[in-house]
Amino acid sequence: MEHKETHFTGSQTVRDVVIGMADGLTVPFALTAGLTGVISSNFIVITAGMAEIVAGSIAMGLGGYLAGTTEYHHYQSERKRENWEVENWTDREKQEIRDILSEYGISPENMEGVVSDLAKNQDKWVDFMMRFELGLEEPHLSQARKSAAVIAISYIVGGLIPLSAYFFTATPMEGLYISVVVTLIALFIFGFYKSKITGQSPIKGALKTMLIGAIASAAAFLIAKAIS
Repeated sequence: MEHKETHFTGSQTVRDVVIGMADGLTVPFALTAGLTGVISSNFIVITAGMAEIVAGSIAMGLGGYLAGTTEYHHYQSERKRENWEVENWTDREKQEIRDILSEYGISPENMEGVVSDLAKNQDKWVDFMMRFELGLEEPHLSQARKSAAVIAISYIVGGLIPLSAYFFTATPMEGLYISVVVTLIALFIFGFYKSKITGQSPIKGALKTMLIGAIASAAAFLIAKAIS
């Protein structure tokens, strides 16, 4: 019977969705709750909420893109340095291979064969050093663009959930009541699946995520009430 390993491989995308959705659910939720405490117009809440979602998604997406491009340029810079070291400090770099292999319990006799084979191909040698000496995986600029899009879209989807209640109610307070229920359910579901995918306790993660959103919105509402 063929053995199939089922490792989870979508960690980058999941991370981006989590970043965008978590802020998208929480920040507009807190903003609309705060506005509800001081104004009596759904139109103003909706306008401010939409403006925040647009600005927030752009900022979050841009932040994800800049982080991705910075990681890419850092990798290229380190790879260029590693290439120079392999060419100019060959013996020292070979010893570093032996040191790495010794950490994995490879015997000295077998080490020399690996060192010899790696030294025949500089690109593979540098690949080995980047991964096992520096702990760096090669990023791609396309991933930076993808991350920006995923984060921005996730933020928009998350932000529209708490804001949607204000489209169908007569007053901000009515909208807030519905928004609280809908958003807390969404936070619970989001936290549940986020924790399940990442191997954590789903219920614990769901409750923690929901609690954070509730605290943020309550704080915004109470502060706005106190100031007004």
